[in-house]
Amino acid sequence: MKQISTMAIAAACASIGAAASQAQTLPTHRIPAALAVEAASEAVAACARQNYTETAVVLDADGAIIAVERGDGAGIHTIDSAHDKAYTSVSFKTDTLALAERAKGEDSIAPLAKLPHIMFFGGGVVIKLGNEVIGSIGAAGAPGAKLDDACAHAGLDKIKERLK
Repeated sequence: MKQISTMAIAAACASIGAAASQAQTLPTHRIPAALAVEAASEAVAACARQNYTETAVVLDADGAIIAVERGDGAGIHTIDSAHDKAYTSVSFKTDTLALAERAKGEDSIAPLAKLPHIMFFGGGVVIKLGNEVIGSIGAAGAPGAKLDDACAHAGLDKIKERLK
């Protein structure tokens, strides 16, 4: 009986190995560091033009940091807030303003905010290439979620035509 089980396992492993050898790699797109820095800088500058002290963080599709810019006078907490907004948007593949709305009401996603780095508050914006989420930008420091969101969008608008 033990020999049959071992043979069955070996056959299953061989089958999986054959399928894996025929699999293709997944195409991925990355945001170049220079564009990430430019987007973060524009988000901070857009808020500064409105007299808001802002921090912006750009993440890749995996949630890894590409760029961080802390504007002059931005509170130290804005670094974590901007990161968590960007992380939330890239994780859920949705802007955090929309997620904040989903956190309200009957089918609320609010309990998920207990997970590390999840923040359902406006200012996290996904960066897409077609329908593929390739990263996100988070902005924090303005006096309100919609203002943070607008600054993050300003950063995205600065680079979106050059994403390929």
